Amino acid sequence: MGEWGTPFSLRSPAPFAGLCLGALRSPSARDGSGAPPATTRNALDLVRLPPIMALSQGSNELTVGVLDGPVLVGHPELAAEGMSSVSRVDVFVCREPSSAACRHGTFVVGMLKGIRGSSAPAICPDCRLLIRPIFPEEAVGDEGPVARTRDVASAIIECVNAGAQIVNISAATPAPTTGNDSDLDDALSFAVRRGVLVVAAAGNQASVGSSALTRHAGVIPVAAYDSRAVLMPQSNVGIEVGKHGLGAPGEGITSLASNGPSITLAGTSFAAPFVTGTIALLWSLFPSANAAEIKYSLRAGAARWSRSVVPPLLDAWGAYRSLTQLVGLPPSTVER
Repeated sequence: MGEWGTPFSLRSPAPFAGLCLGALRSPSARDGSGAPPATTRNALDLVRLPPIMALSQGSNELTVGVLDGPVLVGHPELAAEGMSSVSRVDVFVCREPSSAACRHGTFVVGMLKGIRGSSAPAICPDCRLLIRPIFPEEAVGDEGPVARTRDVASAIIECVNAGAQIVNISAATPAPTTGNDSDLDDALSFAVRRGVLVVAAAGNQASVGSSALTRHAGVIPVAAYDSRAVLMPQSNVGIEVGKHGLGAPGEGITSLASNGPSITLAGTSFAAPFVTGTIALLWSLFPSANAAEIKYSLRAGAARWSRSVVPPLLDAWGAYRSLTQLVGLPPSTVER
């Protein structure tokens, strides 16, 4: 494993080479109505997010830590207010909009904090985001930007100490691993003790297995499903992924581009923010709920798959209904 631990990469192997680097799959276009593209609406519908999005845009009292690349803050479809760094306010801003790290970070942040009605899913635009870049904008050989687990562990601790209640990691190790990483394990255990939920992409190697990240019981690993609600063959699965994780849309996801209006990509990197955004909305609506109740509601709302390495598909509205049974209806809302 080496002194610096297992590398995390934005690069995906063939046949999805380049997707997590922000490679253009297909241009997205508006239909003239001001509504988001059909692919975005379909992805949201697949996991029944629109009914919850109709109730809330998220709370500015809830903070999501995003471990990814830097962000093109000036994108016209991004709700930039309420974004900051764990250190200085400017260190998460892209210097090179064409860089792989900036493309990836802008895309993921757009999924969470795009303006409603934009080309992005824009799940929780009013939530506060703590952007903690773990990938450099400078090219790093042919593999693209890479972050070591020690850096990821430090970033998790920084976000938790800065007040994050949720941490999104839209990155995975280049391949499933069997060994543990003490730095990462300690950081994830620290997050659990502080009541923080960590959501992480399962990876795109079409493998059955896990890593030091997705194996931790406090992490919610996210596999990618296609538009037919079928697991994408490139998505990693495994015992821990099936036991603790969820599936979410990962095919044809449209969000904000750092060098243009929007792009459409695929992979588990872009499935993870659907789960993160759902948690953010649930916690915004049910601020008295604790992490265990939120996590239970996510699995209770999803279809139950017994002893499967494949996780159940996220059902956001089902999670909402489950949470109402646990803690009661949220203030100022009416059951539908």
